[in-house]
Amino acid sequence: MPKAIFLIGPPGSGKERAIEISLEILYNVFMLTDFINKNLKKAKYKLLRDGTYFAEIPGIKGVWANAKNLEDCRKELQEVLEGWILLKIKEGERVPGFEMKFDRRSMARHA
Repeated sequence: MPKAIFLIGPPGSGKERAIEISLEILYNVFMLTDFINKNLKKAKYKLLRDGTYFAEIPGIKGVWANAKNLEDCRKELQEVLEGWILLKIKEGERVPGFEMKFDRRSMARHA
């Protein structure tokens, strides 16, 4: 599997180090970020009578947030969505609209 090499650390400090990340992992990270952003754009927000904000993402049951201000509500909704995705993946359940790609041979070698 092809890999990408990144230098991390302060440039010119002599403390840079190279890390290798498989392109497969990078692909999944970018796809996950894209999935999260697309769904957050679908979010519906309401100002409740008590002055707090409520948000949900249509079509994703159980993903909602409630906070004192709109910005905190957005942040909480993103955290809830991320947690929901991780739980689905951990439980081996399908995440509608998202598919992780991975090399099963590579996973078998590292098992």
